[in-house]
Amino acid sequence: MPPTSRPLRKLGFLTIGLFDEADPRRGHESTLEIIELGERLGFDSAWLRHRHLQYGISSPVAVMAAATQRTRRIELGTAVIPLGWENPLRLAEDLATVDVLSGGRVNPGVSVGPPMHYEQVKEALYPDTADAEDFSYERVRRLLAFVRGESATGFSGVEGFETFSDHVQPHSPGLGRRMWYGGGSLGSARWAGEQGMNFLVSSVVKAEGAEGPDFDFAQIQLSHIRAFRAHHPDGDSARVSQGLVVIPTDSATPEQRARYEEYAAARTPRTASPQGPARLLFAPDIVGTSEEIAERLRAHAAFREVDEVAFALPFTFEHEDYVQILTDMATKLGPALGWRPSD
Repeated sequence: MPPTSRPLRKLGFLTIGLFDEADPRRGHESTLEIIELGERLGFDSAWLRHRHLQYGISSPVAVMAAATQRTRRIELGTAVIPLGWENPLRLAEDLATVDVLSGGRVNPGVSVGPPMHYEQVKEALYPDTADAEDFSYERVRRLLAFVRGESATGFSGVEGFETFSDHVQPHSPGLGRRMWYGGGSLGSARWAGEQGMNFLVSSVVKAEGAEGPDFDFAQIQLSHIRAFRAHHPDGDSARVSQGLVVIPTDSATPEQRARYEEYAAARTPRTASPQGPARLLFAPDIVGTSEEIAERLRAHAAFREVDEVAFALPFTFEHEDYVQILTDMATKLGPALGWRPSD
């Protein structure tokens, strides 16, 4: 089996933070406990999905703020905030505030495009400007400019007893280098590189230009990673994090293993060919012992190109399942991939 050309340097995980509508605090508390566990296990990062009008994390920045007060080392990221729901100036203020509170540990991941189910939500979200909103890359450019300290207004100075700044306050100088773009196409890869962002790749890509019965997810994703780095000022050292779904079973009970395999099997049919008008291609979930998973990852062309991962936790498992999966990731899978836990 070919070895990874980039030793695994950073191990992270991604969670959706599901909760029961009747008891949302319990679900959010579970998410925070999982992040605390991740830090104790030595994970380098914990990432939060973003879900609007669903029973998952709708405000990852607020959850990150809570996590900053319960952790001291682990990096905290979003994967990803859909900017169609956000005002870039206000989001820049929130991100900078949480980054200051964290001591510089925030890694905001964002994406663009119209909000999901826009026709159904636009009157609630943008009642007066729904048809005029710009959901292009320009929305990311505005956010980047504000986070990086560019002017937000032509006014500054003292007015009466108040002092005003012409750029976002607080300003967190290192945050601009920790901005990530979540993309699954060649166009987004090139654009993110040109903006000097970091790049999040996941278990979904667009099968652009791929024809015939054989679609190689890993090769498509590899082309995105290489396009990103070719357009990035840092070249081959530009940061890329991969977010496949992997489920180690080393310490799982027989009942857990059966449930994990059933979960993955139900999702496998969508990996056979591109789905929908966007021709989205999904990577298979990887279930097995850490040695089995490591062997499959070492054979994955895109994985061999990265040295950071944020493995995605399955959506619908229980808290105890996540504890087992994260423990196996940190104690079995990570070391099998050459990773060492942070102190």
